Order: sequence, then structure tokens, then C-alpha cells
Amino acid sequence: MTALYIDADACPVKQEAERVATRHGLRMFVVSNGGLRPSQNPLVENVIVSEGADVADMWIAGRCGAGDVVVTGDIPLAAKCIEAGARVLRHNGERFTEANIGQQLAMRDLMADLRAANPLGAGGSGKGFTKSDRSRFLDALERELRAAKAGC
Repeated sequence: MTALYIDADACPVKQEAERVATRHGLRMFVVSNGGLRPSQNPLVENVIVSEGADVADMWIAGRCGAGDVVVTGDIPLAAKCIEAGARVLRHNGERFTEANIGQQLAMRDLMADLRAANPLGAGGSGKGFTKSDRSRFLDALERELRAAKAGC
């Protein structure tokens, strides 16, 4: 049965995802290192993992599989989830796929190298999360959940 996994630390669309999952009657796992207000929704399981690098990621990657949907901005986690057969979205609605995950990993590594090579620490902090990002996410999540439930 399809489940929705949320990499919840720094995820701006937890409430939106909960509404969509509830409408579909799906179980949702909100995985974090803590500090989040737990949902009272019986379909939502709040999973608190021990602190440490990538512990939440390992929990999600170890449980998701074909027919599941994962929401994360973490590219290495996305790669593991795709490998497990899950459908993966960023919180702005962009989809990670087998076709684009290699390029995403390479770009992530390149940017990390560029940041490390910049002795002054200059560089942009990225663009902010907008209403249109939220809207795109909701549309994309709806499509992905329908496709996952249909077995596409």
C-alpha cells in the first residue's frame, strides 16, 4: 500500500502534504530529529530519530519502496529512494527521477567543491520558497500519489 514519507527537518510543506495524504487516506511518516509539533491526525506517524548526520535519511531509505512517495530536498536520499523504487519530490514540486538524479548528484558535488574553494565564503543563499512553489508542490504531490496508487 502506498505511503508518504516526509524528510521533515526544514520541510516547508508538511501541512500541505498531510492534507493531501489525508484526502487519499494514506499513511504518512513525518521523520525528523525532533523539535516538531506532532500531528494529531491518526494517519500521520511522527517518527523521531536519534540525532546524527543522515539518521532520518537512513530511516526513510530503509523503509520506502515501490508505490511510495518521498518528499525531500536531500539529493543523496532521493537517489536511494529512487533506487528502492519510490517516487520522489522536492518540496517545490520538482520530481527526482532515474533520468535526472545522476545530474543532480553531480551538480550537488560541484557546488560543494565551489563553496569549499571560495575562501571569502561569498555566494548566494538560494532563492526563497514562494507561493508558486507551494502550489507546484501540491499539484505534483497529487499527481505522484495518484500514479503511485495506480502502480504506474
